[in-house]
Amino acid sequence: MENTTNNQYKVILYYCYSEIEKPDEFRDQHHLLCLDLNLRGRIIIASEGLNGTVSGSAKEVDEYMKTVKSDPRFADIEFKEELVPDHTFKKLHVRVKDEIVHSSLKEIDPTKKTGAYVEPDQLREMIKNQDDFVILDVRSNYEHKLGKFKNAVTLDIDNFRDFPDKINELEQYKGKKIVTYCTGGIKCEKASAYLLEQGFDNVHQLHGGIIKYGLEAEGEDFEGKCYVFDSRLAVDVNKVNPKVVSKCYVCDEPSDRMVNCANPTCNIHVPICEACGEEMEGACSVECKEHPEKRPYDGTGYYQKESNGYNPYKGFQRRNLLKEKKNQATT
Repeated sequence: MENTTNNQYKVILYYCYSEIEKPDEFRDQHHLLCLDLNLRGRIIIASEGLNGTVSGSAKEVDEYMKTVKSDPRFADIEFKEELVPDHTFKKLHVRVKDEIVHSSLKEIDPTKKTGAYVEPDQLREMIKNQDDFVILDVRSNYEHKLGKFKNAVTLDIDNFRDFPDKINELEQYKGKKIVTYCTGGIKCEKASAYLLEQGFDNVHQLHGGIIKYGLEAEGEDFEGKCYVFDSRLAVDVNKVNPKVVSKCYVCDEPSDRMVNCANPTCNIHVPICEACGEEMEGACSVECKEHPEKRPYDGTGYYQKESNGYNPYKGFQRRNLLKEKKNQATT
């Protein structure tokens, strides 16, 4: 697609817990909207709400946000926006799932119970003043090893669904003020609610997550980079006192250059410095470098999943949907 907005694209991150009665039907309509606006990205739709990250020209992303917010169900949705030089996705995927973030906390409804918000500037002052509180990272290992808040408590989990299994490790913080955080805020909605359910009575969450903190509080005291779920893999957050906290998986030298192992059967997410990336051809080990299925390394360490016969209109007929929308408008 030719860029018509002064070489400015946008990538947005968002979520909204709000009931969607017919998620399959909504999925088709929403997919069509994204296609009409030339957007790419990943969107998850469930009966509990909407979760997505998409990229496109600034003009078309703005139109998308305006359209979504015009739906009363999503009037309060908050978009985290960043300017980027090009699309951060290669394709568009809009899927219906049981939850908008995979967890083992499906019974929790954040619209009824969740931790109180702490705004980015508030958290910045709390850290600066060394307030007595616990800042809890609810993300996975590969994410917090790349970057985290100074003095944050991290958990040894490979997936967010493992969070409840760590509740016993957090018992020592009962009675203290706890502020949870994640990338964009969505995991904290359920994580903070679960802590409240388990008897933690002073639980808060960073509103908008790390991304909003970087946009509004300059990312101060966030150490390292923030892992993101698009082709950039990792982004700078801290504009005040940045530091590298991760090490190259191969040579153990400081590096915050995130890579997916070029061996698709491994595909681990780890920091690999540029020199080791070239030497290992994007692989994390000699074994992976010599693997017969190893993918060609282009220097980025990002690999789009294979989608044989990819068709953005798969799953519904565009013409029938347009006809249905037209009929609804005239009745």
